[in-house]
Amino acid sequence: MSLKGESKYQPLLEYLRRSDRPQVTLTFTEIEALMAESLPGSARNKRDWWSNRSKGALQATAWMNAGFLVEDLDLEGEQVTFVKPPQVYKVQRVDGTVQWNSELIRALRRHMKLTQAELAKVLGVRQQTVSEWEKGIYSPTRATSNHLSLVAEKAEFQYEED
Repeated sequence: MSLKGESKYQPLLEYLRRSDRPQVTLTFTEIEALMAESLPGSARNKRDWWSNRSKGALQATAWMNAGFLVEDLDLEGEQVTFVKPPQVYKVQRVDGTVQWNSELIRALRRHMKLTQAELAKVLGVRQQTVSEWEKGIYSPTRATSNHLSLVAEKAEFQYEED
């Protein structure tokens, strides 16, 4: 999905594209100044407005097309932190199996532009399981780790041994 030049989020995309920093924190007021118009009310009170989704969200398309993802959101402080994910992730192996941790699983899901529910369907697990992996509550089994590695390879997700 590409942004049309007349999209009100185009100035945000251009600002992020010009940034040479791997992390950019902006207040809602700064974003509104870039856009020269107000953010919608939902941006101020709904976390999911800031989610990194590729379908049906022009604002997310703007930061994602600039190569960034929302990493942190402070609704009360009206501030958002965008990060540029690394091109290649570092992994560790134990007995030949990649150790899939919360950061790596989240990065794979974002690389594939999937929701937790969509990744869960691909892997044949529950959405809650993906959520618990991403929170670091549980780690995938060895068999699931091997499956994650196959899915990552097919999705051309780049990682190398640390």
